[in-house]
Amino acid sequence: MKTLSDIKKIAVLGAGTMGPGIAQTYAMGGYQVTMWTRSESTREKAIESLKAQLDTFEAEDLLAEPKDVIFGRISFALTVEECVAGADMIQETIVEKADAKKELYEKLAGIVPADVIIASNTSALNIFEIVPEKLLPQQIICHWYAPPHVIPLVEVVKSEQAPQEMADVAVALLKKCGKTAVLMKKFIRGYIANRLQQCLNQEIFYLIDNGYCDAQAIDLACQASFIPRACVLGIMKRIDFGGVDMTYNNFKNKSYAAPQWDHIPQILQDKIDAGDLGIKTGKGFYDFTGKDIEAVKAKRDKYLFEVFKLTKKFMDDPV
Repeated sequence: MKTLSDIKKIAVLGAGTMGPGIAQTYAMGGYQVTMWTRSESTREKAIESLKAQLDTFEAEDLLAEPKDVIFGRISFALTVEECVAGADMIQETIVEKADAKKELYEKLAGIVPADVIIASNTSALNIFEIVPEKLLPQQIICHWYAPPHVIPLVEVVKSEQAPQEMADVAVALLKKCGKTAVLMKKFIRGYIANRLQQCLNQEIFYLIDNGYCDAQAIDLACQASFIPRACVLGIMKRIDFGGVDMTYNNFKNKSYAAPQWDHIPQILQDKIDAGDLGIKTGKGFYDFTGKDIEAVKAKRDKYLFEVFKLTKKFMDDPV
């Protein structure tokens, strides 16, 4: 099995939504990165994204090295075989389709040495049910959040057959690259953050569909209460400050009943039917018509940098 000091080259399979940000992070950590994607157009977009992202990091004074040096660590391969050749770790981040992942992993099973760490970024699939049995002793999940070059969190979980040391190496590597790596004891669909967000979504759309409030009111309520508080206390420590007995009594008194959905929330269906898919179409719950979308994204990233810098201060010196 590879140790942390053994890892020099990382192969990133997939260069779409997540690939460029993940590749940038590994390159900023000092690793040689080779990327692969099926499409030439996707490859060109990935190169543009990498350059734009590095420009943003440079403007925010977040680079320890010149951006050209970091970009120089990233290369592109035309085939999977070329991409993974000599790699010590593989990060798979292709489309979330079981058939596509199965095809890729069957190919990897025939060409990847047994000591190479293979990590999937899958968010919805149980990759351990998809990969060939031969790969399970070297298979883990490193689940990133978008935009991956900005959001610190990466959730790590190993297969039952993989040694604990492999997950520990992945956590150490991610921390070396500046990420907040959270090690899970065992796999569950949605991991930690996505499951919590899905619970919020259930309540959000119940409130909107039943006329209690609108999207803007929900955002204001969250931004002015538990979200900034969570930057300081998290979720579980907040219970300690409020009193474990209070949370106990809330459960005991059944003071909350989660909404049960047997249909798609109407507000979501209306947005889909209207083609209002969010920032990528110019309109969702908010209207971005006439705005420079790339400028809006850059502004988002700038504000996220500020929030996470402050959050890191709280995490490094907890209450």
